[in-house]
Amino acid sequence: MTIERRQVAEAKRERDRLFEMSRDLFGVATFDGYLTSIKPASSRHLGRSEAELLARPFAEIIHPDDLAATGDVVAALMGGTAVHQFHVRLLKADGTPIAFAWSAVPEADAANDSFYTVGRDITEDLRREETLRQAHKMEAVGQLTGGLAHDFNKLLQAAHGSLDLILRRPGDAERVARLARNGLQATERGAMLTAQLLAFSRAQRLELRPTELPGLVAGMTEILLSSAGPLVRVAVGAARPGLGVMADPTQLEMALLNLAINGRDAMPEGGDLTLGFTERIVGEDADISSGTYVDIRISDTGTGMPASVAARAFEPFFTTKGVGKGTGLGLSQVYAMVRQAGGTARIERSERAGTTIVLSLPFVETAVEIEPVPSDQALAVIDGTKLVLVVDDDADVRLFLSASLETLGFDVVVAEDAEHGLTVLDRADPDLLLVDFAMPGMNGARMAEVVRSRRPDLPIIFASGYSETAAIESVVGQSAVMLRKPFGVGDLEAVLRTVFEGT
Repeated sequence: MTIERRQVAEAKRERDRLFEMSRDLFGVATFDGYLTSIKPASSRHLGRSEAELLARPFAEIIHPDDLAATGDVVAALMGGTAVHQFHVRLLKADGTPIAFAWSAVPEADAANDSFYTVGRDITEDLRREETLRQAHKMEAVGQLTGGLAHDFNKLLQAAHGSLDLILRRPGDAERVARLARNGLQATERGAMLTAQLLAFSRAQRLELRPTELPGLVAGMTEILLSSAGPLVRVAVGAARPGLGVMADPTQLEMALLNLAINGRDAMPEGGDLTLGFTERIVGEDADISSGTYVDIRISDTGTGMPASVAARAFEPFFTTKGVGKGTGLGLSQVYAMVRQAGGTARIERSERAGTTIVLSLPFVETAVEIEPVPSDQALAVIDGTKLVLVVDDDADVRLFLSASLETLGFDVVVAEDAEHGLTVLDRADPDLLLVDFAMPGMNGARMAEVVRSRRPDLPIIFASGYSETAAIESVVGQSAVMLRKPFGVGDLEAVLRTVFEGT
């Protein structure tokens, strides 16, 4: 054997020893789809013989979902470009996929129709990453539940205390009315909090529509004043009638309430909280498209926000409040809401004191809201007595709905689940179905599908603590009428009026 051959043989033995020691897979392949050389240990790793790996097209051992990515890589290699850190799964002999991170380089000699590739098994790395993600999620849940327990306990205390006091002296009408308003206000704040959680969990879809700002702010002035507390002076700037933005009204109310509470917390000794509106035209902007926007400015005269805090203020779960005093969801949800609406949010810091949050939302011209019809006349346009079928698995909710409907002049028949409701439907022949979405067994959307096959023209109203809009729209279309729990008698009355006036 010549010296040159001995050197080649020795180099090959050294290469093979390195291959055996490495956890990686090594191979040489041709552009026509076959392996010409492979690390011997690869056959053990994949549970396939070396002869099998060399004899069949390598596409046959690639996960079907990764074939397109592999084709893109091969095309780049044929063009003379090296490709690094691409993920392609290989199949063991029993069909089990193994995740690999690969690098590949074409043969230096373009005339040689081949490329070199090396892959590392990243199965354990992916498992560790998933474990770490789960740990982060649990940490986030811990932060979340601590703040929520505190917030909900305050709301429950207000509602429970008000009802307890009403029961002790039910004959004092003025006192009962005052306490009832206090309890209702607590439940409204709880509804906003659950709306925030549903939006965060993506269970609730934003319903963007033209929203008139003066009417929206006027409707929540009382809760803004109450949330700000006795030490804070609240000033709401004037906005012309018809000034509107594209937004989800419920989520915008929640955002303004969150910002008002944050401003209050920044002024423990009291101060001024100001809400103002400005129209502006945007040309080139990195965050939003060109067009007309409305800036909603919420300013406080509090302790201010350091630059380090302002830089992270919109991050989920970031909070400077103590344990149990804040979830860190507020500003992140405000930011998410305006971004999904096509706008943006920013923080303006004062050199002296105080902070201003600016929400920029796309401008729309809206119709001026009309004063609602007094409740004792709201349903006067409905001729004759209507029968409503109520289907809800919660006995307390059924009682509330039945009493509310009877108060509004309707006859009512109830069912505790969808199956029973379908039986009642055939027997009672109702004029409207009011159904919960989330019920054990057949849910509200599925029941509506069956009802549509039997009574195509029967109006259906969905009432749910979830907002499974997509599931409902798939059955009854985008005209689905929704009531989000919790809701009041006035909300129910308004929806009924809309349904029956449209029939």
